[in-house]
Amino acid sequence: MRYAGRVPYHHGDLRRALLDTALEAVDEHGPAAVSLRDVARRAGVSHAAPTHHFRDKTGLLTALATEGWSLLADALREAAGRGFGEVGVSYVLFATSHPGHFAVMRAPGLARGDDPDLVAAMQRAGAQLKAGVERFEAGSGREDSATALAAWSLVHGLAALLLEGAVAPGPDSDVATLARAVTAHLRPPP
Repeated sequence: MRYAGRVPYHHGDLRRALLDTALEAVDEHGPAAVSLRDVARRAGVSHAAPTHHFRDKTGLLTALATEGWSLLADALREAAGRGFGEVGVSYVLFATSHPGHFAVMRAPGLARGDDPDLVAAMQRAGAQLKAGVERFEAGSGREDSATALAAWSLVHGLAALLLEGAVAPGPDSDVATLARAVTAHLRPPP
């Protein structure tokens, strides 16, 4: 039996296949429009198959959000040794290269906010952002609680503008170059 032109799923990692299929659906229609039935159809499995891995749509989106926060934490950790600006660049690059994850991560109420794995992943990413801001503050002589919010707002705003198509890198540029130019405005004064 075929589902929507795909060969039915018979082997491998069904959980991973469902997550990947859900990301495709999120990219196309946004996280609120995702349904387990559509994900199952796209993956070529029975409509009940996703419930063996995710109790419901909220469970599926929670798993995607957890994965997204974990990927972001890893990306920020890798950038940490290259300076504060690179942490911001890494945030923007993550958002633009993982738009499905990023959409689910910032969709309030669609994931289980009290899920222990999600909470741990968010805390890990938050710790990386906080460490980057603390290094920036130490170099700038600033100790202002608004610094972290300003930095996050700047890179989150740039990421959102890029994803919405309101801003694009110039013809001889790319996302990383644009993000570096923007985050340069948060460098400590000489």
